Amino acid sequence: MNDWKILTLVGPDRPGIVAAITRVLAGADARIGEASMQRMGGLFTLMMMVANVGDTAHLKGLLESVRKTLGLKLHVDEMDAGLHRSLTPDACFSITGVEDAQGLAQVAAALAEAGFNIIEWRAEVAGSAEQPYYRFRVQGQAANGLGAVEAALVSGVPDALLVREACPAG
Repeated sequence: MNDWKILTLVGPDRPGIVAAITRVLAGADARIGEASMQRMGGLFTLMMMVANVGDTAHLKGLLESVRKTLGLKLHVDEMDAGLHRSLTPDACFSITGVEDAQGLAQVAAALAEAGFNIIEWRAEVAGSAEQPYYRFRVQGQAANGLGAVEAALVSGVPDALLVREACPAG
């Protein structure tokens, strides 16, 4: 039976949040799988695979003290997840020149049209309050090659600038 749960925590950022969460989980003999933590909009965000923690209510109970002390929002999903299912990116790049949500949607549509499977997508709002723009860092698998991705962006989002980057070693 699949025992993995996806734990999501969001709240005010400060040092020690990951330490507090992992300390509680390790103390409960939990298995920790893949995790992704980043700051978003000035907030701490964490998604983590956790197993061997009982049911959802038990997991929430284990983390209640940490959640309350650190002012975090906690969400748990039971999912068909597992270890060693990650994908290795063969195409990594950054994109700039997109100014609004419409442009963001056009980039996503262009990537889908090119057959690009996004493994990791990070969008930041740069520029100023008066002239904001998106800056993306994207990793994925380009089934039709990076040339197809570039062509789809040129036709779908002409103001976007794609810059190829080295992918992390798998």
